[in-house]
Amino acid sequence: MDQEFLDKMKDKLLEQRRTLLQSLSEQSEDMRNLVKTVDSGDEADVAADVIDRQLLTSLGTQDANRLKQIDNAIDRINQNKYGRCVLCGQEIPKERLEVLPYALMCISCASAEERRNR
Repeated sequence: MDQEFLDKMKDKLLEQRRTLLQSLSEQSEDMRNLVKTVDSGDEADVAADVIDRQLLTSLGTQDANRLKQIDNAIDRINQNKYGRCVLCGQEIPKERLEVLPYALMCISCASAEERRNR
């Protein structure tokens, strides 16, 4: 991979990282506000708060996982391993990396992995 493309992907990853960190921070604030309201409501309010809390936790988990993937991609760039499929070692097409800059696998390996996990 050429250095210009790597720099572009690193900038893109860092921007996604900043956005996710801000989202996680805002979700934490929302979570604190939900916890405050649980003690003061009737059963319907409590049930709605529990659902809201579970949704926020789920979204937070997804964001946290994506953050790990982004950090790993940045590490791969720094180690000159970025853009190689972790399973077959083939180069991941630039078009795929532009869409999913933290992709670990080429399309063939990702499709095969998806079929195995069904």
